[in-house]
Amino acid sequence: MLHGSNTALITPFKNGAVDEAAFAKLVDWQVVQGSHGLVPCGTTGESPTLSHGEHQRVVEICIEAVAGRVPVIAGAGSNSTAEAVAFTQHAAKAGADAVLHVTPYYNKPTQAGLIAHFEAISDASALPIVIYNIPGRSIVDMTPETMGVLAKRDNIIGVKDATADMARVGQQAAQCGADFIQLSGEDESAVAFNQQGGRGCISVVSNIVPDLCAAMQNASLDGDIATAEAMQVKLVPLIRALFCESSPSPIKYAMARLGHCAEDIRLPLLPATAATRAQVDAALAELGLI
Repeated sequence: MLHGSNTALITPFKNGAVDEAAFAKLVDWQVVQGSHGLVPCGTTGESPTLSHGEHQRVVEICIEAVAGRVPVIAGAGSNSTAEAVAFTQHAAKAGADAVLHVTPYYNKPTQAGLIAHFEAISDASALPIVIYNIPGRSIVDMTPETMGVLAKRDNIIGVKDATADMARVGQQAAQCGADFIQLSGEDESAVAFNQQGGRGCISVVSNIVPDLCAAMQNASLDGDIATAEAMQVKLVPLIRALFCESSPSPIKYAMARLGHCAEDIRLPLLPATAATRAQVDAALAELGLI
């Protein structure tokens, strides 16, 4: 069900509120440009600073605008298990195809605590669950062995792996089985991830170039590695620019620069610095986008 280029969508803001019209337009454009799936309310969508009402509305708009054309993997993660359950149940009611759940941040649970957290979410809804393992932001790292325990659940179907450790793909496949869907959470290593057995990427850069990212994933998954690697190399300057300071500040600037939305970002993040803007502009120019 889930494969290829899945865009971790930004959440456009205007005058302090979610810009619903800009978001719906962005969602439609992503589908038309070839994205294989869309992910609202993830890190790139500034989920930590969305109110519960805003979070739910963003998920609803995404599902409405997609209109069944591609899967919607709704961000539903929280470091509060009860809150994660509530977001999951809302996503199911709204019509999402799956939910993305980050490992609980700040609380720093043990591996047993991670199992209990995800089992509680699994028990609360039949909606397919994708684990999001990103120790760089959440501090806690889910081990392949822990993932293997959770993969025995019918509705825990895959992982967004943002460890940038290519060895993890094989280790997780050994623990979780061949049907467990592994998606990269690192744009720069997306092709290498697929070569190890991955099936795609949940991507930040595809906010900007959804067509190129989809084509790269198609080539990679079809076994045309030379073409996919050439596309990856082409994207590297932009990817590095988007992560030269805390995301999503650079991607918000880039999307504003291309006319998709205002640059508005919520505290405690700040708008991209002058140095970052220059790096993003250079990368956009190199791709012929400005």
